[in-house]
Amino acid sequence: MEKREKFGTRLGFILVSAGCAVGLGNVWRFPYIAGENGGAAFILIYLAFLALIGIPCMVAEFAVGRGSRKSVATSFGVLAPKGTKWSLFGYLGMTGNYVLMMFYTTVAGWLLYYLYQMTTGSLMGMTPDQIGADFGGMLGQPGTMVFWMVLAVAVSFGICAMGLQNGVEKITKFMMIVLLLLMVVMAVRVVMLPGAMEGVEYYLIPDFGRMMDKGIGNVLFAALSQAFFTLSIGIGSMAIMGSYLDRSRSITGEAVNVTITDTFVALVAGLIIIPSCFAFGIEPGAGPGLIFITLPNIFNQMAGGQLWGIAFFAFMSFAALSTVVAVFENIISFAIDLWGWSRGKAVAVNMVLVIVGSLPCALGFNLWSGFQPLGEGTAVIDLEDFIVSYNLLPLGSMVYLAFCSRRYGWGWSNFLAEVNAGKGMKFVFGKAYIGIFIPVIVTVIYLKGYWDFFTEYKLSPVFGLGIASVILALFAYIIFYRKPGTVPNETATAGE
Repeated sequence: MEKREKFGTRLGFILVSAGCAVGLGNVWRFPYIAGENGGAAFILIYLAFLALIGIPCMVAEFAVGRGSRKSVATSFGVLAPKGTKWSLFGYLGMTGNYVLMMFYTTVAGWLLYYLYQMTTGSLMGMTPDQIGADFGGMLGQPGTMVFWMVLAVAVSFGICAMGLQNGVEKITKFMMIVLLLLMVVMAVRVVMLPGAMEGVEYYLIPDFGRMMDKGIGNVLFAALSQAFFTLSIGIGSMAIMGSYLDRSRSITGEAVNVTITDTFVALVAGLIIIPSCFAFGIEPGAGPGLIFITLPNIFNQMAGGQLWGIAFFAFMSFAALSTVVAVFENIISFAIDLWGWSRGKAVAVNMVLVIVGSLPCALGFNLWSGFQPLGEGTAVIDLEDFIVSYNLLPLGSMVYLAFCSRRYGWGWSNFLAEVNAGKGMKFVFGKAYIGIFIPVIVTVIYLKGYWDFFTEYKLSPVFGLGIASVILALFAYIIFYRKPGTVPNETATAGE
C-alpha cells in the first residue's frame, strides 16, 4: 500500500479543488440565467445560497476526505460504526465519477478541437450558417469525436501519472492561473467594445422587473439550484481533495476560498459573454450552442478575432481539463485505496476503462444516433447527465450531510473536531441546520429537478416522481439502516 500523498502547497489545494468545481456550466449556463433572472439581483441571491447551502455541503465532503485519508470508495467504511450501511454509498460515488467522465471527456474533446480550429484559422471567415454546420459536422463524424475524446483522456491521465504534486498539483495550478489571467484580459477587452456597456448593465445592474416577470419563486429556485450544482459536490470529487489536505488549516476557510475562485470564474465569464453578445447584436443563449456557434460568430466579427478566439478556447479547454484531471485523480484513488494498486497500474487500467466507457457518448451523435434513451431528440449524453446531475450529485450531498451529523454516522463531534482543526475560519452552522434543514432543501431540489426534467422531455412527471421516490428510499436505507446493537460514534443528545 502506497503512503498517502499530500498537496505541496495551500495554493495547490485551492486551485486544484477550484479546478474540479469550475465546470462548463460556469460559462455556458450561469451568465445566461443570471441575465434573464434579474442580473445583479439574481447574483446576490445566488451568493447568499452559496454561503448558506453550497459551502456547508463542501465542508462536509472535504471533512470526510481529510478525516479518513481515503477516497469515496472506502472513506465511509473507515469512519462509520460497524453494523451500518454507509459504505454502500462508496459504490454509488464511484459510479458517479465514472459516468460523469463518460460524457465530460467528450465535451472536453470538443473544446480541444475548437482550440485547434481557432489556432489554424479554419473557422475564420465562415458565415453564421457555416459555423453552425461546422459544429453539426463535428458531431456527425465518429472519427473526429473519438480522436479528440481519446486525446482529452490521454492528456489528463498522463498528468495524473506524474503524481499528485508533480503532475496534478503543478499542472493544474498552471492551467488555473493561465485560465484566470486569460479571462480577466478577455473581460477587459470585451467591455471596451462599442455597445458592450449595455450588456454590462443588463448583467450587473439589478432589474427587479425582470425578476418579477420570471416569478420570485422561479428566480429563487434557479439561484438555489445553480448555487448547489456549481461546486461539483456529492460524488466524492471534493472528498479526494480533502484526503490530500494536511491539518494546518481549518476546512471552512479553505472551502470559502475554493468557492470564491469558482464564483469569480462564473462572474467573469458573464462579463465576457453577455457584453460581447450585446456589442454584436446576438442573442446570448445558453448551452453548447453558445460556446460552439454563437461565440465563434462573434470572434469572426471582432478585430483580432482569431487571437481572442484562441484565448477563449484555451481557457475553456483548461477549465474542462482541470475538472477531468481532478475526477481522474479520484478514479485512480479508488484502485489505490481498494486494492493497493500502484499509481501507474491504476492509470493504465482506468485509461482503457474510461475510453471504452466514453465511446457511447462520442458515437451517440452519429453511428448510434438512433438510440434516443429519453425520447425523441435525446442522446446518450442526456441519459448520462441525468444519472449524475439529477440523482447522484444531490442525493450524494445529502448522504455526506447526514453522515457528518448523525451519531450512527461519523458523529457531529468528530465532524467538528476535523473541520475546525488548524488555523482559520471555524464552522458556524449548527447540527440541526446541517442534518435536517439542508437535506430538506436538497430533497426539494431533487424532486423539482425530476418534475422539470420529465416535463421538458414530454414524459409523465408523476411517473418521474415515482422513480425519484424509489431512489430516495434506497438512499434512506443507506442513511438510516443499522443492525441491532450497533454502537454509535457518539452518545445521544437531547431530541435524538
